[in-house]
Amino acid sequence: MAETAKEIDRDKLLDIYTRTMKVNRTDEKFRELLMQGKVAVMYYCVRGQELVSAAAMAALEDDDYVVCTYRGQGEQTAKGIPIKKWWGECLGKATGTCKGKGGTMHITDPDTGIMVTTGVVGSGIPIANGLAMASQNNGDGRVTLVSFGDGAANIGGFHEAMNMAQLYKLPVVFLCQNNRYGEHTAFADHTDSPNIGERAAGYGMKGITVDGNDVNQIYPAMEEAVAHARRGKGPVLVEAMCYRMMGHFFGSDFSYMPEEHLAEMKAEDPLPKLRKVMLERQFTEEELDKIVADIDAEIDEAVQHALDAPLPDTDEIYKDVLEETA
Repeated sequence: MAETAKEIDRDKLLDIYTRTMKVNRTDEKFRELLMQGKVAVMYYCVRGQELVSAAAMAALEDDDYVVCTYRGQGEQTAKGIPIKKWWGECLGKATGTCKGKGGTMHITDPDTGIMVTTGVVGSGIPIANGLAMASQNNGDGRVTLVSFGDGAANIGGFHEAMNMAQLYKLPVVFLCQNNRYGEHTAFADHTDSPNIGERAAGYGMKGITVDGNDVNQIYPAMEEAVAHARRGKGPVLVEAMCYRMMGHFFGSDFSYMPEEHLAEMKAEDPLPKLRKVMLERQFTEEELDKIVADIDAEIDEAVQHALDAPLPDTDEIYKDVLEETA
């Protein structure tokens, strides 16, 4: 894996911390609502992967494009989807980003650059190439980032998209969040290569594998990857090693994970590590706690707003299917 890079600017570090905690507190609230029976929807927890998403989104510009998976809460909230619209969509309400018709697995919000959330493993990878090609053709300077898991790196679309992106030098960053499990299958049981980042060399592409639990590795790697793509130098594959600290989906257990993996996962928790870095950089406990308290208050307000919001009208089933002309 990459060595620790240069020190991150203090303001940027605070930005990453804020985004990370927003992702974490959103995840905690969602699981709380599910356990209380207040909502009944499909949800894929992001606990353990918060820092990867936050650092990646902090490296992008506001108008850059993002394609994410059903485990995309991290990218969606860290990129800045308005929180009331996000919760409205997750709860299937008319106030949501897609008027409640997409739900947790199909959240889309072009205004903040979240172009597609896919429910099919790896299906967003070639879509990202299409967005990047449009940006290249339009000369708009945007970079597209597509996030996916280690399991998705073995589908045909991954290889086709990597080859095409490098061939045309598309401004796209492929972010593989390698949480070491493809659903319930350990990485070593579905892939014999030591990592995914090295595959980039087979396409002549720049690739790197970094510790996604270390802010001083993941953010500089993302910053450089995005800059590389934006300069017209072509795509980059970034593999962020991380842990999925919950089951594959809410309600599933860890029975298939060995004890040593669980112990390693607990020891590598990115949140205490990030807080330690913040304190070393002279942020106070009070400052950090206030950020979390403010985020919690914002989330509570947004959740109540979503719970009180109306469901979509039945007529909505006929809308947003075909282009409507005057």
